[in-house]
Amino acid sequence: MPDEILLLVDGAVENRLELRYADLATLPASQQVPDVSRFHPKRQGDGVVLEAILERARPRAEANYLTLHADRDDFHVSVPLAAVRAEGIVVYHRAGQPLEIDQGGPVRFLIRDPAACHTDELDDCANVKFLNRIEFSVRRGRDTRPQNEEEHAKLHSP
Repeated sequence: MPDEILLLVDGAVENRLELRYADLATLPASQQVPDVSRFHPKRQGDGVVLEAILERARPRAEANYLTLHADRDDFHVSVPLAAVRAEGIVVYHRAGQPLEIDQGGPVRFLIRDPAACHTDELDDCANVKFLNRIEFSVRRGRDTRPQNEEEHAKLHSP
């Protein structure tokens, strides 16, 4: 897994990125987020602030949206870049080991303080497990978040 590409960052960016575990693990301590359970009591692990990835990818000025893609379960979320840039955390390891699939890995996206599902752009349903791609765009991208209570219940059922 260490040499495997965990996260592709592309779209309206100056620098397309193919991030591996080592790329994330060697980011400065000031950009690391230890113990995400302080933001989400049901989630464990460590990550990096989204801003660390933005600094390296350098979204173009016209990029207004960030779309999170999880191809493993065909789940996609598109949110305004301005709203999420200071709130996003990219979780990639737990107890010094890569995040396992049963923990939502190899990469999971969390929002520090999300709203209840389908009440805001940065809602709890914008927290994405199995994240494999972050795409920047001018307009809203693909978004498969639940649109009603039935879809929402199905998404969160065991």
